Amino acid sequence: MDSIYQHFRPDEKEFVDKVIAWRQYVEDAYAPKLTDFLDPRMQQIVEMIIGTQSGIRVQAYGGRPESERKRMLLFPDYFSPETQDFQIALFEVEYPSKFVSFEHKHVLGSLMSLGLKREKFGDILIRGGRTQFFIAAEYTDFIQMEFRQIGKTTVRIVKKTLEEAISVEEEWQEKKATVSSLRLDAVLSAIYNISRQKTQMLIGRGLIKVNWKTVEDPAFQCREGDYFSVRGYGRSRMFRVEGKTKKEKWRIVAGILK
Repeated sequence: MDSIYQHFRPDEKEFVDKVIAWRQYVEDAYAPKLTDFLDPRMQQIVEMIIGTQSGIRVQAYGGRPESERKRMLLFPDYFSPETQDFQIALFEVEYPSKFVSFEHKHVLGSLMSLGLKREKFGDILIRGGRTQFFIAAEYTDFIQMEFRQIGKTTVRIVKKTLEEAISVEEEWQEKKATVSSLRLDAVLSAIYNISRQKTQMLIGRGLIKVNWKTVEDPAFQCREGDYFSVRGYGRSRMFRVEGKTKKEKWRIVAGILK
């Protein structure tokens, strides 16, 4: 069993153990297991561990096909999942949009201030003065009773069908770069065109997340597929590592979220 951990980072061990327990539950109970909302890295880990294991399958759904955060359903071969099995509710926030506008962080902060853990709700959608969010359906009554304001603005929430989710498409601007190493400070310095010293300062102040977790080690080794979030600079992703140059530098292809 120990050998499975070599495929994952040390800080992912706890989640790997959780996935193994979910798999065991499905095997023993011969029944489906629904997870909370997982970020893309967690979804990837579930896929890797469940893989093509005979008898168990996995599907992910977050309320719309392009959702970033999704609930996952692990289930035996006999089971055929339907949308309602993912138990996701969608709410739209009604507020005086002519006079106030919200950002993702404002909605996120207000939801978490109610005592909800981040994994209990999915994507937050903001476009053209409209704001929506997905939440685990078991919290529908709670959220309708308790969600009354965002910041200092009084709001009202209205339940919508999943088909009424607004479309918010992410656009990535591709960037090619050459870096001396795959250390976090070197990679982010190249992606965002900021000095290595500035990058190290941001890392030291806890302003950088890799795969949705704060990382404070500039020597952290980046891998293909990693997501980065840099406070004040936006989000990016390492699309590909294309090998080394003749001068022993790494060629990388990254994407910066527009």
